[in-house]
Amino acid sequence: MNFASTLLLALAMSTDAFAVAVGKGAALHKPRLTEAMRVGLIFGVVEAITPLIGWLLGRAAAPYIERWDHWVAFALLLALGMHMIWRSFHPAVPSTSEACVRRGRQSFWALALAGLATSIDAMAVGVSLAFIDASIVSTSVMIGLATMTMVTLGVMLGRVLKRLAGHWAECAGGVILILVGLSIVYEHVAH
Repeated sequence: MNFASTLLLALAMSTDAFAVAVGKGAALHKPRLTEAMRVGLIFGVVEAITPLIGWLLGRAAAPYIERWDHWVAFALLLALGMHMIWRSFHPAVPSTSEACVRRGRQSFWALALAGLATSIDAMAVGVSLAFIDASIVSTSVMIGLATMTMVTLGVMLGRVLKRLAGHWAECAGGVILILVGLSIVYEHVAH
């Protein structure tokens, strides 16, 4: 994967966390930058760890599907992207992460649980990265940094943007995942 694809992937992985952060920011009364950065750091660390776990699982399976690895990566990214787009237009009942939001400082465990809930897709991406020649460490770091940045911004913008931005951010993230999947197939077929 090239740098542009990795950056787009990192941004796509951070959009669902951004959507949750906008909701958290909307629920907080005048969120402070320090609280937003704390939330961003927790989400970013969790989001950086989950692709590593997925990558380890994928590496165990890679020898068995090596001929089809680019198609597997594409299928996973396509499915995740389509699910994110669908979810952006079909909001569910409030999630446990939204139910945990209080009007003050949020507990570490509630934030870590919300971070884990939004990073399951990053674990699946980690599985798909095991099938292609991608640097998992740099990709995980970029995903973590993008998530930390997006969540910090999301909390601060939450009062202004409310749920509308979260809805469109998740949809855009799904489209980006599909485009990254297409670029993986293109890079494999072109070489």
